[in-house]
Amino acid sequence: MAAMTLSSPDQALGFTITSRSARGRIARLGTTLDSILGAHGYPPAIERVLAEALVLAALFGSTLKDAGGQMTLQAQTEGGAIDLLVCDFRGGEMRGYVRHDPERMAELPTEPSLFALFGKGYLAITFDQAVTGERYQGIVPLEGGSLAEAAESYFAQSEQIPSLVRIGVERLADGTHMAGGLLLQHLPEGEEGRERLHTRLDHPEWEHVAALGTTVRAEELTDPALPLKTLVWRLFNEDEVRVLPSIALARGCRCDPDHVRSVIERFPADEQAEMADEQGLIHVDCEFCARRFSLEAATV
Repeated sequence: MAAMTLSSPDQALGFTITSRSARGRIARLGTTLDSILGAHGYPPAIERVLAEALVLAALFGSTLKDAGGQMTLQAQTEGGAIDLLVCDFRGGEMRGYVRHDPERMAELPTEPSLFALFGKGYLAITFDQAVTGERYQGIVPLEGGSLAEAAESYFAQSEQIPSLVRIGVERLADGTHMAGGLLLQHLPEGEEGRERLHTRLDHPEWEHVAALGTTVRAEELTDPALPLKTLVWRLFNEDEVRVLPSIALARGCRCDPDHVRSVIERFPADEQAEMADEQGLIHVDCEFCARRFSLEAATV
């Protein structure tokens, strides 16, 4: 898992509010976010939507109990300026990229709507468990005013869990970025003797927690001087909150020359020959980290 210093803003924190049958995650990205965005040179609107997606990945991925498991968030579109958005989380390491049409992006306003960016698309969230090999995927339409709203729809439709998602993204004066998010959920099942919550989404205890969660401000989520633990206590000081150990977050693309070579070696020799250019080199581009790997076909 990625290392974290006390001064690092890049972390995710879980918490529970037992008396209200609620749980939550709060996350913040700084250096990690800049490291991912800096590899691509995206326009501001693309940077912002990828930052939001990475925050969602941190919130969702940090719920994995399987240390070797992976959470992948993917937005595929039809008719928007963005063709594909992908980011994933594994063991605190994160990566992401966006494939878009620069000409169509140039025609959009400074703050384009979700529909202008994605058109008619969908959001797919996939959890892969390393220990059991099980995979779970939920898919919802990309509707609403933000990715946060689409994520709320995911939980409502795919898991039938009342949820609240809030995200803040800020570009600082020095050009660096900060982003943060809050995920609140009512527990899938109440205390013994209660109704199952998927049959009753208007539980008064959830209304109380959600009302407090909506008071969080974007500037609080992105403030590196405000510890996440302090923010949790500030929001839910009326209730007994149990804070879980934090998870360090860092950029972590898994591509390297050895990995690329191992992938190429899986192809038959004739296909490897077709991949090579006139100089006998096979080029492999990693869209996540915007790096090119060139291997001599004869050495593969």
